[in-house]
Amino acid sequence: MRYSRISKTLGVAAVAALALSACGGGDASDGPADDSAIITADSVEPQNPLVPTNTTETGGGVVINQIFNGLVTYDSEGKTQNDLADSIESEDNQTWTIKIKKDKKFSNGEKVTAQSFVDSWNYGAAAKNAQGTASFFEPIEGYEEVSAEGSTSDKMSGLSVVDENTFTVKLVSPQSDFEQRLGYSAFVPMPESAFQDMKAFGENPVGYGPYKMAKEGAWQHNSSIDLVKNDDYDGPEKAKNGGITFKLYQNPDTAYQDLISNNLDVLHQIPTGSLANYKSDLGDRHSDKPYAGIQTISVPEYLKNFQGEAGKLRRQALSKAIDRDEVADVIFEGTRTPATDFTAPTVDGYKDDLENSDNVKFDKDEAKKLWDEAEKIQPYDASEKLTIAYNADTGGHKKWVDAVANQIKNNLGIDVEGKSYSTFKELRTEAKDGKLTGATRSGWQADYPSMYNFMAPVYSKGASSNDSRYDNPEFEATLNEGLEATSTDDAAKKFQEADNTLLEDLPAIPLWYTQANAGWSENVKSVETGWNGEPEYYKVEKTGD
Repeated sequence: MRYSRISKTLGVAAVAALALSACGGGDASDGPADDSAIITADSVEPQNPLVPTNTTETGGGVVINQIFNGLVTYDSEGKTQNDLADSIESEDNQTWTIKIKKDKKFSNGEKVTAQSFVDSWNYGAAAKNAQGTASFFEPIEGYEEVSAEGSTSDKMSGLSVVDENTFTVKLVSPQSDFEQRLGYSAFVPMPESAFQDMKAFGENPVGYGPYKMAKEGAWQHNSSIDLVKNDDYDGPEKAKNGGITFKLYQNPDTAYQDLISNNLDVLHQIPTGSLANYKSDLGDRHSDKPYAGIQTISVPEYLKNFQGEAGKLRRQALSKAIDRDEVADVIFEGTRTPATDFTAPTVDGYKDDLENSDNVKFDKDEAKKLWDEAEKIQPYDASEKLTIAYNADTGGHKKWVDAVANQIKNNLGIDVEGKSYSTFKELRTEAKDGKLTGATRSGWQADYPSMYNFMAPVYSKGASSNDSRYDNPEFEATLNEGLEATSTDDAAKKFQEADNTLLEDLPAIPLWYTQANAGWSENVKSVETGWNGEPEYYKVEKTGD
């Protein structure tokens, strides 16, 4: 998500890699904290209205996660802790009884009830509502009926309200990580008022969480989103500040300049072009921490050159033509770790030596051999230049995309270049609509800490983030076997097997595991990043202006 430019070829000696530091949460100011003061943080314009069941990208997600909490939340290490839930119980991992705490209220004063959850989950699943997170409700009995094209049904048979504070969930099969998923924003409750006018709700959402919208019209599109502390929230994420103003940037370098000028309090990711300087610029006001995330390049299988067996061979060739170590050292100053699979080392079950891990190791001779094998099956149509799409508003992607494009060009002898989109919203819209004309930078920041979450929402047929349009029934069957496993070890083995299938087919090309390189101003302290790489905004304390 950042912006810069590199020369046509890379040389590892050009830049010395920096050692990773493990600092985080350092106090920039010893002054007293003001728990009523507003902090400022960076983000980008959300792709969609702020409806939890239709938010699948980080611009909207970071705001949703401050306004809406659900049954559970995740602590800094990714472990679940009860929030609205009083208890979540099952004897067989298939039929669940969920009790919520009494006398909890949304920020508009409406009561949070069992019906709130049932209505919200049904809304998210129903085909007529076309919600981006619909596939997360697939394990619930009755999902197939409500999600079918043209269906008018909007109530899943697997959801039943027992009383005001109790509901049951019947799944189509045992799901070993169902409770763990319930901290994801798709599963949060929405108030009754939301269903009366969802369009208006998306502009001024109401939830149960540490923050709420400052006022009607607090979302100034392409400019800012203003949140204030929700004093009625008393869960585990009680805010230590008075609110957050998310500044919606068009250029990450502008955000960084605002940070070092103390005009921005928290920057969630240092721009790629500033990784060589941020430690000297910020002193101890930065954090470097691996998290549950991965960077990839998705290659849509609807592209003529990447279909069938020839397409798979070409994707393997592209993968082997990329020197991940060189890019990690030269572009990212040693702050990235080359990927060996499709998940992340921070999640349970990760394995770095799967059978097909060789497909993500640099070998330019083998890459050329695979490309030539593909040519024998189906000649490459050079008139369709290979491009790698990226967004220019966040992340500094241009620099590494140019580097990867040049490596592929030099090692395979094909024409390839980056393709810039002005905004993340614009790129995500084309990817979701299946209108990409080339490959695209992609990746995954986990919704909840599980190997399954790195694969199912991204590579299952019809999943909202399946940019490559990958469709492999064997892969999905293996994932389901992992969910139905009776032990964590057996589940991990099945998820590793599914991961290995992806490493053979390569619907996307794993590049590197991401790291949270956050920074903060001289006016705040107690800044920490969580298991998912996002700053834990509720912990931030303002100490000066």
